[in-house]
Amino acid sequence: MEACPSIKNILLLDSDGKRVAVKYYTDDWPTLAAKLAYEKSVSTKTLKTNARSEAEITMFDSYIVVYKFVQDLHFFVTAGVDENELIIATVLQGFVDAVELLLRNEVDKRTALENLDLILLCLDEIVDGGIILETDASVIAGKVATHSLEGVGSLSEQTISQALATAREHLARSLLR
Repeated sequence: MEACPSIKNILLLDSDGKRVAVKYYTDDWPTLAAKLAYEKSVSTKTLKTNARSEAEITMFDSYIVVYKFVQDLHFFVTAGVDENELIIATVLQGFVDAVELLLRNEVDKRTALENLDLILLCLDEIVDGGIILETDASVIAGKVATHSLEGVGSLSEQTISQALATAREHLARSLLR
């Protein structure tokens, strides 16, 4: 476990520092108030930087924070000071690129909120329990798309079975006449 890099949290905030999608993997912030305070303070600290073209790395409250801004969304990945910044930056870039793929390059707060389920699935595919699972955006987006299609498949099967049940009822009525 010591050799495996770990993530403390992944945050997707709006330009005001408010939550869009967040996932915490440790108890470093035990209460909701502590989490919200951390999110607000990290957002305030990084607000004046220009992290639009490439990711920026900073030290904040004895954590490494790698962040990038896309439109009105701010992406953050937090790790311990003993973690490799390049690995954390790769996690961030994988998250940003996967969200861009899933939202078809319409990365803004409104679109993100409309597709929040995809973004949360994306977070689940990238990190589990603080352990990095995947950083390749196309693989992440593919797995998320597969999950969302599985839900549609079961809905379609349910609709087909409902249609068959309706057809059976109509056939039974016509035979009973």
